[in-house]
Amino acid sequence: METNILQNIITRHCLVPTFFFFSLILICFPKNNQVICHNNNQAQAPATCSCAPPEIIPEVILSFLDQRLAVVYPIIQTFKNTITSDPFGVTKTWVGSDVCSYTGFYCDNPPDNLTATTVSSIDFNGFNLAAPTLDGFIDQIPDLALFHANTNKFSGIISPKIATLQYLYELDISNNNFGGPFPTVLLAMTGLTFIDLRYNSFTGVVPPQIFQQSVEALFLNNNNFIQIIPESIGSTPTTLLVLANNKFIGPIPRSIGKATSLTEVLLLNNLLTGCVPYEIGFLRNAILFDASNNLLTGPLPCSLGCLENIEVLNFAGNLLYGKVPEVICELGMLNNFSLADNYFTYVGPHCRRLISNGVLDVKNNCIHGAGLSDQRSIEECALFFMKPRSCLHPSWFTFLPCRSNPHDHDHGHDHSAPFKRPALPHHPHSKRKLLSYDALSRHRQIGVN
Repeated sequence: METNILQNIITRHCLVPTFFFFSLILICFPKNNQVICHNNNQAQAPATCSCAPPEIIPEVILSFLDQRLAVVYPIIQTFKNTITSDPFGVTKTWVGSDVCSYTGFYCDNPPDNLTATTVSSIDFNGFNLAAPTLDGFIDQIPDLALFHANTNKFSGIISPKIATLQYLYELDISNNNFGGPFPTVLLAMTGLTFIDLRYNSFTGVVPPQIFQQSVEALFLNNNNFIQIIPESIGSTPTTLLVLANNKFIGPIPRSIGKATSLTEVLLLNNLLTGCVPYEIGFLRNAILFDASNNLLTGPLPCSLGCLENIEVLNFAGNLLYGKVPEVICELGMLNNFSLADNYFTYVGPHCRRLISNGVLDVKNNCIHGAGLSDQRSIEECALFFMKPRSCLHPSWFTFLPCRSNPHDHDHGHDHSAPFKRPALPHHPHSKRKLLSYDALSRHRQIGVN
């Protein structure tokens, strides 16, 4: 009888399967300046009639070069699981303990410990990865200094938690699916020197404070910002400023003349109005200024003749009129000067020479009787000039700030006299690369080094 009972117990236990759950346990401890992590991933098979012992999957040991790499490993793996599209198979390389060999991840020695190894930069440019958010990823990489992710399909918001990244100085999330208001967390990150938000769907206003931060390159083009350009632009230490292809309205602030570090300025394709401020002539370091395709009006100020380093000057597609200042056409570095699609009525001999050399474009203006083709009809020009147009302080458009105080006119100085100086040697082919125009390309990665 006892034998039968025992046999029944054995039979029941053999026929009823037993299920075991997989578990992943990382147990890390230092060894020989490395971090050893045990991965206990064991599974037991259901009991069989033979009651064979469960199969034991061999233990996986992850060895990290540095504790800092062991810290970011699970963060990367968690982010990997959120990626919904990886057309180039980038994440297939995100396996194992050699985090520094993962495609898109780069390691270096952190400033606080030059003997340590950590993930210092992430470059996802052109990967076309898709994920619903970056929250919980880049803000958890504690030593991150650079994050570049041009041409991906990331969305969501920029987490306020990235303000904790003490070393981050370059942020490029261009050509993604971010939207909503300007990420104000960037205002708290005073170490940022490179901000690239172009080709997203940000809306509303750009906080004036962003122009007062120590940002060397600011790319905000191709969004949906709509506002007046703030006066704080005069406080910017930025060298590259791209506000193109938005909905900025109102005049170009006169304070811009104080932003003397500006070398490249793109304001094209907005809704800017008013007259061109003479203060632009104070931008001695400018090599590129493009305010084309706006609604600017009035004469072109002679003060632009003080831009001795300017190579590209573009005011095409506005409502400008009057004479093209000869002093601008005398600039020696100028190799691309476009005033097409305006209402100018006269060009002098220096400007004619630039037209002949292909430097100056005055197509579709009102310069009649000068042998120039492709001008507006007399009727179209007459209709334009029938409407009253004026700018405040017309005398400001005839003086040169590089020679005179703009307020001297109030003391009887005559700034209408021609500017007498020898023309500088002309250099039609510049060797300098204009980085700002690269920003107008959706897929272009911008480098400032």
